[in-house]
Formats: sequence, structure tokens, C-alpha cells
Amino acid sequence: MTEPTGRRERKKAQTRQSLADAALELFLDRGYDQVGVKEVADAADVSVTTLFKHFPSKEALVFDQDDHLEAALVAAVHDRAPGTSIPQALREHILRAQTQLAVHAEDPRFADFTRMVQDTPALRDHAHRMWTRHEAALAHAIAEAVGAPEGDIRCAALARFTLEARGLVLHHPDPPRAATEAFALLEHGWTATHPGT
Repeated sequence: MTEPTGRRERKKAQTRQSLADAALELFLDRGYDQVGVKEVADAADVSVTTLFKHFPSKEALVFDQDDHLEAALVAAVHDRAPGTSIPQALREHILRAQTQLAVHAEDPRFADFTRMVQDTPALRDHAHRMWTRHEAALAHAIAEAVGAPEGDIRCAALARFTLEARGLVLHHPDPPRAATEAFALLEHGWTATHPGT
């Protein structure tokens, strides 16, 4: 009984990957705004209805790792080493992600992908919304880790500030320094990092 389910899940994953690959190739070759969802569906040999069963919007075709990103954020909190504070663990997670981006930056297609996202307002906005959508899951993980009640404002604030800090860190000329300073502020507060101000 588990075999058909496993086969069905594999087939769904293959279809999803085919759609994401076809979309990325078409978008990079011709430009995001010049490609319609029907063309992506045709390239992956599926119907438009099937495409929308796997991806809720055209923008979502570009960002296929959404669930993975959220799981990694939550794991950074839950799987942190003993003695590591939550802000420290989140800082390390953001820096690891930045290092992985730097490795991918060597690939010319990745540079094209980054440029496409930055040059397309709909994709830029979607990327930001997608990232900040993880706020509730991260706040929940933080609250769970410290034994705070659901909806605790401090946990929600730390989650939100962490997600916003990522953009500052990734676009800073010295990401490690930016991460250290931003997360020191999150860990110790303004008066500890700037006494008397």
C-alpha cells in the first residue's frame, strides 16, 4: 500500500521539478515578463491546471525552495548547539545562507537569476513576501524554545527583526560584520550596544 503512495509522491515531485526547471530556463532566456504560464506548462508537457496545482502563481515558479527555507529557519532555533543563544544561532544560519549564495554566485546562470529577480518588481516583491511569510513559524519556534506563550511579542519581534536583518546583511559590503553588529543589537539591545544613547 505504501508503494503507490511513494510512486505518486515521486511523480508529483518530478512534475513540480520539471515545471520549475522549464520556467527558469524560459525566464532566463527570454525574460520573466515575456513568458506566459501556458508556455511554461507546454514546455513541461502539462496543462495549465496542473501547473497551478503545484504553484499558486507565476512568481512562485521562480522560488521553488520556500518550504525548505522555513524548515531551515526553525531548525536553526531547535537544533542549536548547547550554550548558543537563539540570536547567535540565527546569525550563524544567515551567514551560512550568505556563504552558500556566494558559492552559487560563481555560476553565470545564478548571476542571471539574481539580476532577473532584482530587475523585476513583481519578483522582488514576491521574494520579500515569501521570506517574511516565515515570521509566524519562526516566532512559534522561538516561543517554544524559551517556553513563552504563543503570541509572545518579544518572540514575534525577534522573528521579524531576524528576517528583516537578513536583507541588510546580504546587501552589505561586509556581511559577516553586518551580521555580527545586527545580531548583537538583537541579543543585547540598543542601550547595551550604545550606552547612554
